[in-house]
Amino acid sequence: MVRKSIFIVAAAVAALAVGTAVLFAKQSPSAQSAKPAAPVATAKPALTVTTTQPATSDLAIKLAANGNIMAWQEASIGAEANGLRLTDVRVNVGDRVERGQVLATFAAETIAADVAQAKANVAEAEANAQESAANGDRARRLQPTGAMSAQQINQYLTAESAAKARVQAALATLHAQQLRMKFTRVIAPDSGIISARMATVGAVVGAGAELFRMIRQGRLEWRAEVMSEELDRVPPGTAVTLTAANGAKIQGKVRIIAPTIDPQTRAALVYVDLPNDSGAVAGMFGTGQFELGSSGALTVPQQAVVMRDGFTYVFAINAERRVAQVKVATGRRVGDRIEITHGLKAETLIAASGAGFLNDGDLVNNLPQSNAARQ
Repeated sequence: MVRKSIFIVAAAVAALAVGTAVLFAKQSPSAQSAKPAAPVATAKPALTVTTTQPATSDLAIKLAANGNIMAWQEASIGAEANGLRLTDVRVNVGDRVERGQVLATFAAETIAADVAQAKANVAEAEANAQESAANGDRARRLQPTGAMSAQQINQYLTAESAAKARVQAALATLHAQQLRMKFTRVIAPDSGIISARMATVGAVVGAGAELFRMIRQGRLEWRAEVMSEELDRVPPGTAVTLTAANGAKIQGKVRIIAPTIDPQTRAALVYVDLPNDSGAVAGMFGTGQFELGSSGALTVPQQAVVMRDGFTYVFAINAERRVAQVKVATGRRVGDRIEITHGLKAETLIAASGAGFLNDGDLVNNLPQSNAARQ
């Protein structure tokens, strides 16, 4: 009985030993190394982008300014006759007139009567002057003979001089009446465009009343406001491209710079001549650019520049095809290209398309821009 118990205990110990050995074998490094390795996950590109490098090119140097389009000179045309009635107004606002053209007429009946009376006075004065001249000649012939006293001779000679003076006075009166007759016709002092009309048929106006206002020669100018420190960059003759409020593009040229600067704004007016066929209207607002030459610039496509948090960035691509967000400063824009003034080197490879969807550190598939164009 004791032997049987010993046999059972020995069998249990052997079974326990075998189980321990099997468990140790499962947990041993050799057993773990024999197990197949799990596949390693690979990073996937976030986007396929086209790439490019900055290009160097000449860009125009321009100076922007704002201002109003005004008349080169305005002429005020008024009435020179006093107390006459307007009988005819022959022009209206917007009409182009020529120098010497009749713009309006006044009633001339009263002045015509005054002219006729002045002519009659001249004829009477000339007749009296002829009689006085004959008496004076006779007195001068008789003076050596003593047939006439010295007093009578002086009277005849004085009467002759007075008669000549009365003729001159009558002629002056006639000339004044003829001028009044001339003033019954309002004449254009220069060629130009009528910009305002105050004349009304039937109105009785006084001397000096304004009847019309005219843009002399139809010339307009753009009065650009330029800061004082920029004035030396826009000498007379500088070409200007003006964009009017209606969108029209107008080519002009600097005529002169104002001799004074506004002490409040520290800006001066630059007067730019505009062509007569520009289509601009006096009083219109315009934005213009002064053409100041050109200079070299580093440019990139506009779609490569991204605006984030108030700053501009481009995405540079390294050899591992990862992008880095680079902060840059921009300048001039020409067409679809933007000048980079700071933060980017000419040899840097950047994302030309899809930049707006990238983040710093993204992995991308890069496709050269020339290849993208062929696809």
